Amino acid sequence: MTLPVPTTHFTDPTVLVTLVGPDQSGVTTRLFEAVASFDVEVIDVEQLVVRGKLVLSALFTVPSDIAALEATVTEVAASFGLEVTVEHGTGDNRPRRVGRARVVILGVPLKPAAVAALAAQIKVLGGNIDRIIRMARYPVTAIRLEVSGADPDQLQAELAAVAFDHGIDIAVQENGILQHAQRLVVMDVDSTLIQGEVIEMIAAHAGYEAEVAAVTERAMRGEIDFAASLHQRVALLANVPVEALDTVYDELVYTPGARTMIRTLKRLGYRFALVSGGFTHLIDKMAAELEIDYHAANELEVVDGRLTGRIVGKVVDRAGKADALRRFAEHARIPVKNTVAIGDGANDLDMLAASGLGIAFNAKPTVRDQARTSVNVPYLDAIVYLLGITREEIEAADAAD
Repeated sequence: MTLPVPTTHFTDPTVLVTLVGPDQSGVTTRLFEAVASFDVEVIDVEQLVVRGKLVLSALFTVPSDIAALEATVTEVAASFGLEVTVEHGTGDNRPRRVGRARVVILGVPLKPAAVAALAAQIKVLGGNIDRIIRMARYPVTAIRLEVSGADPDQLQAELAAVAFDHGIDIAVQENGILQHAQRLVVMDVDSTLIQGEVIEMIAAHAGYEAEVAAVTERAMRGEIDFAASLHQRVALLANVPVEALDTVYDELVYTPGARTMIRTLKRLGYRFALVSGGFTHLIDKMAAELEIDYHAANELEVVDGRLTGRIVGKVVDRAGKADALRRFAEHARIPVKNTVAIGDGANDLDMLAASGLGIAFNAKPTVRDQARTSVNVPYLDAIVYLLGITREEIEAADAAD
């Protein structure tokens, strides 16, 4: 099979036709039907509709009778009550510059000053915003910028500071074929997948909730070693009836958007894993309920129907979480660079760093500062916007089911 050879070059003259006005059926069809009578090639097309207003731009090679083309597109625009502009130039059909990235902005609310500051910083870094797409309008505003010409790592570092100043979240990912690949999503559980800390809920049955909560807070801030803190807290659970764990499970509250995120990404073939410093008695049930593919957690020792205050086996600590991510990725035959890790505490940092996309979710300041990406809205399904899925696509899939 012989492929056709392009007949246009980056320096050839082009003509840009732009129609603006009320959106209505048939505009695109009519424009291209009218232009079909001319000996031109289509170089690029962009169409956008915002609140019922259409912006349609089409880039063509220049015909032999440019005046006739202008008259034709003007007639098409007039038939729909649209405004039309026709611009001439050369080099407009060049490929986009190297260094392409997706920049996703999350805001509640998203203010114009924040967008202006981000756009200005992108320009300073040599980038150009090629396209802007709305990912969601509620419960958060999510906007995706397609950026070329700037290094993604530099964008991440510089734009994060701008985002912090304006109280919004930002995520930068390099564009490429891997963004379409199947992924493994690895989640922390306490204060990430669920609201609150399980060990504190169990401690309430022993009368030590306040004491355990104080140690948990220090461990999550990274002030004390997680494994040591876990042994210290579990010791306070001695003599709690094992039935209390079932009661705690019944009281668990999932983070808003958790089920939506899992349901949506599973439709696309994503795999899921729970990696928790919590306990197998509850994590096993959670994994079964949510149809999670892999999970790892700590096992509480039980003797004669009561907790002994000890842990069986090796603790799933900071290093253990990262090891579990790599192990599950290998089992799923998914490259580590195609993994997504979500967590909130200092014991999640190694896991976040090991993954392809590490997301600090409503994290402690020390964790947020070290993570590549932070999400500080209370909706776990905001994660899907970072992966290129829009709110409209989620709702359409749910409606179809």
